[in-house]
Amino acid sequence: MTPADLSRTVLHAVRRAVDEDALRVAVPPRVRVERTRPGGSGEYACAVALQLAGPAELPAREVARILKERIAAEPGIGRVDITGPGFLCLTLDAGADGAARVALVREVAARGNEYGHGTALRGEAPLLTHAAEVRAAVTADAVAALLRSQGAAPRTAPTGPVDPAWSGLGVAATGTASGPATAGTDGRDGTAETIRPVPAGAAAADLLVRLGSDAARWGLLRAANHDRAALGDGLLVQSAGNPLFLVRYAHARAHAVTRAARALGVHEAPGPNGEPAAYDNAAYGEPAALALAALLADHPAVLLAAARHRAPDRLARHLEAVAHAFFDFHDACPPLPAGDEKPSAAHRSRPALAEATGTVLAGGLSLLGISAPKHL
Repeated sequence: MTPADLSRTVLHAVRRAVDEDALRVAVPPRVRVERTRPGGSGEYACAVALQLAGPAELPAREVARILKERIAAEPGIGRVDITGPGFLCLTLDAGADGAARVALVREVAARGNEYGHGTALRGEAPLLTHAAEVRAAVTADAVAALLRSQGAAPRTAPTGPVDPAWSGLGVAATGTASGPATAGTDGRDGTAETIRPVPAGAAAADLLVRLGSDAARWGLLRAANHDRAALGDGLLVQSAGNPLFLVRYAHARAHAVTRAARALGVHEAPGPNGEPAAYDNAAYGEPAALALAALLADHPAVLLAAARHRAPDRLARHLEAVAHAFFDFHDACPPLPAGDEKPSAAHRSRPALAEATGTVLAGGLSLLGISAPKHL
C-alpha cells in the first residue's frame, strides 16, 4: 500500500465514523499519511485526529480511539497504535502488503522506463520562459520533460540569445527543446511562467569540457533552484561519496544482478502454481526489501510532485534514496547465491526487485537527461 492508498483507507474510516454518528464532523477532502520518522511507532503516521478534534469538540486522543478500530478493520492494515497527543500510527498487514509489492514489481516490469508516468496534468500547456543562461536552460528542459511525463504539453523559450553550446547538454542549439523560441502564447497555452534558478556562474562550453554532459546536468539539477549548483570535479569521482556515481552504479549493479540470475537459471523460475517465482512475496518481507519497495512505490508521486513544483531536484534526491536503499537491500538480502549455496525461493525472487530498481533509476535519469549505462 502506498501513502495515497493509506490516505484513502483513513478517509474511508472517517466516513464510517461519521455515518455511524460516532463523529460529527465534515469529512475532509483528503488526509495526509507519511512514513514514520526513525524511532517512531509503526510504518506510517497520520494526524487526522488532531485535525478533526476541534470540529468534533472532542479530545484528539478520543477521536483517534474512534478511528483506530475502524482503520484496523480495513483491508491491508495489521495494527493501529495511538501515540502522543493523538497521532495514528499504522503498521501494514504483512500478507496484504506482500501482495502489494508483488503487484508493484509486476507494474514496473510492465511499464518499463515509463513507470510513474501519468495523465494528472493532461490539458496543461505552460510556456516556460528562462534566462539565456546555462542552468536556467537545462532546468527548463528537465521541467518540461517532467511535465510531459504527467501528460502536459509544455513549451520552453529563452528570453535572450541561445548559446550553441547548450546542444552538448541536451538543450536545442536553435529554438528550444520543447517548442519555438518565442515568448507569449498562441491561445492554447496557459500563462507564461519563468524558470529562475540561481545562475551557474559558468558557461556551457566550460562545463562540457570539465565535466561532460551527464555530470554537468546532474550538478545543475541536483540543487534546489534557490541554492547554488555544486559544479566541482567531485562530480567525476567514482565513489559512493558522489551521488551521481552512486545512482548510476546502483543501476549498473541492478542489471548485473539480473544478468547473473538469468545465467544461473534462478530468475523467473516457475512457482508452485505456475506463477513466476520472482514474484514470490515472502521474499520481500525483510526490512531492507520493504524499504526499497516503499521507495519504488513512491516514484509516481515523486514525479508528479517534481513536475507540479517545477523541481527536478526532487527527482534527483529520490534517485539517491533509491540507490542507497538498493545497496542496503543488496547487502542485507543477497539477491544471488554465494559459492556452492543452493538457490532458495528468495534467490529466485530478489532479482525481480533488483530489476525493478534498475528500471526506476534508468527512467528517472532519463527524465533528467542523463544516461544510465548498464556497465560502469
